Amino acid sequence: MNSSQQEPWVHDTEYTRYTLWFIYACIIYSIIGFSWGALMGGISEFRHFVDHRLHGNLIVRAHTHVNLLGWVEMAIFGAVYYIIPRLVKKPIYSLKLVKWHFWTHNFGLIGMVVFFTTAGILGGLTSETGTPEQVEAVVKPILATMGIFGTLVLLANFIWAYNLFRTCAGWRQARDRD
Repeated sequence: MNSSQQEPWVHDTEYTRYTLWFIYACIIYSIIGFSWGALMGGISEFRHFVDHRLHGNLIVRAHTHVNLLGWVEMAIFGAVYYIIPRLVKKPIYSLKLVKWHFWTHNFGLIGMVVFFTTAGILGGLTSETGTPEQVEAVVKPILATMGIFGTLVLLANFIWAYNLFRTCAGWRQARDRD
C-alpha cells in the first residue's frame, strides 16, 4: 500500500481546512469567553446586574456556553477530527457531515448566546420596574427561541457522533490491510 492510501487525509486539503476551522473557532470563542468573564468580574455594575437582577444570571449562562460549547467543544472536535482518521487509518466517513457539523454547531451556539444574553438583559431591565409575572412574559419567548438554537447544537453533536462511528466502523479490517 502506498503512502497516500495509508494516509488518506494527507491530500485532503478541504478536510484539513475544516479541522483547522474548528481550532480557529476554539481560539475565537476562548478569547470572547475569557474577555466576557473578565468584564463580568471587573465591572462592578455589570457584576451587580448579573448577580441581583431577575434573570441576570442568564448572561452568565451565555458566558458559560461560549466557553463550554465554543472553546472546549470546538477544541475537542478539532482534535478528534485530526486523531481518528490516523488512528483507524481511514479517511473520515463524510466530509459533507464535517461541514454540516461545523456550520450547524456554530449557528446554534451563536443563537444560544445571543438569546441567553438578550433574555438576561431584558429580564434584568424589566425587573427594575415590572412584576415577576411581567418579567416572565418578556423572558419566556426569548428562552423558547434559545431552545431552538440549543437543539441545533445537539443536532450538530449527533452529526459528529454519527460521522465518527461510521469512520471507526471496520477499523480492524483497514489496519489488517496494511
